[in-house]
Amino acid sequence: MRETVRDDGSVESGLQAVLFDMDGLLVDSERLWLEVETEAVEWLGGTWGPEHQEKLVGGSVDIATAYMLELTGADVPPAELGRRMIEGMRERLSACAPMMPGAKELLAEIRAAGVPAALVSSSHRVLLEPALDAMGREHFALSVAGDEVSRTKPDPEPYLTAVARLGAVPERCVVLEDSPNGVAAAEAAGCVTVAVPNVLPVPPAPGRTVVGSLHEVDLRMLAGLVAAAG
Repeated sequence: MRETVRDDGSVESGLQAVLFDMDGLLVDSERLWLEVETEAVEWLGGTWGPEHQEKLVGGSVDIATAYMLELTGADVPPAELGRRMIEGMRERLSACAPMMPGAKELLAEIRAAGVPAALVSSSHRVLLEPALDAMGREHFALSVAGDEVSRTKPDPEPYLTAVARLGAVPERCVVLEDSPNGVAAAEAAGCVTVAVPNVLPVPPAPGRTVVGSLHEVDLRMLAGLVAAAG
């Protein structure tokens, strides 16, 4: 499988789609989540810090609420705690959804080349909507939220769902992820995987590309990874 460069500078290869995580990869939201989690645990009567947040990176709200209730021993319905967290995050993302370095440029390049992109997140749909508004919905052919699948990352279901809806095959799709949970989901789905670690380290591994930021990623690189994997 070889890549060629068209007259307009775009890349022709076996690359069928690029799938993006959201939190910590495209949107600089992990600090916002830390604020929300801290407020939630203080409401439960406990204390929270980065060492606790690290245990939840790349996970779902359900996992977070279970961990917080176990940590504090509070007698609060998980659904009520989850609603408080989601509403706090929705308010913050609606006010400002800061993008990670290199995210705007990469999304624009992929869209200009006509390569389909998907947003695949463990966050609920109510949080994807303000983020999509901030990033530009025109950049994404579709999005998959954490409350729209039966099993969230690190299970491969979210990425397999996106690939199927795009009419693609996993080995010709590239996933960009920032967390170990997300990377595990992408690799279990059979996608070519690029890790851009944020809060937690992601070690190199066979078939896995690890970079320092999205500034190190462009369409030619992604097409080349698919070609090499093929």
